[in-house]
Amino acid sequence: MLTVGKDAGEVERKLGAGRLACPVCGGRLAPWSHGRTRVVFGAGALRWRLRPRRARCAQCGVTHVLLPVSVLARRRDEAGLIGAALGLAAGGVSCAEVARLLGRPVSLVRGWVGRLAGRAGQVRAVFTVLASALDPDPPPVGPAGSPLADAVAAITAAAVAFARRFLVTVSPWELASAVTSGSLLAPVITAVPGNTKHVL
Repeated sequence: MLTVGKDAGEVERKLGAGRLACPVCGGRLAPWSHGRTRVVFGAGALRWRLRPRRARCAQCGVTHVLLPVSVLARRRDEAGLIGAALGLAAGGVSCAEVARLLGRPVSLVRGWVGRLAGRAGQVRAVFTVLASALDPDPPPVGPAGSPLADAVAAITAAAVAFARRFLVTVSPWELASAVTSGSLLAPVITAVPGNTKHVL
């Protein structure tokens, strides 16, 4: 799995020009089929179809799904919607109320919150280090009241540091998707801090 930008045309151009590197060996990725089409749920009634590109490394032969930063691996809801739910829950809103506000099932929201809460320390550490790497003088991120809130605050701080460094506003949740190669809520989280270039 490799996260890439949201512009499918730009991803195709980069792939065709050999400008995407294999996350396993660093070799050149080449076009190789597509993944299954799925419907992605956004805010409100927004729905869109995603058919992720697949690529194969010319050097090691490993294939990879190229996942846009707007989604997370194995999730049908866009990263921004999931992030909104996590932010509300981190602020003390109940999962039932978050589900009502965002129009998603309560069990789904509880799953998102439980997964991030279960790895909150790891997420906080990854994004605190990233914020410091992006900004030599980042604003301090103090305790936010719970491990979940601390993790959300660290992701937000990294997005602020990214914006200060590159003078562009980015979604904290698309940044989180890029840095974790879409694995923020997957069974195993993979941190790839250098993957932030795909957010731009």
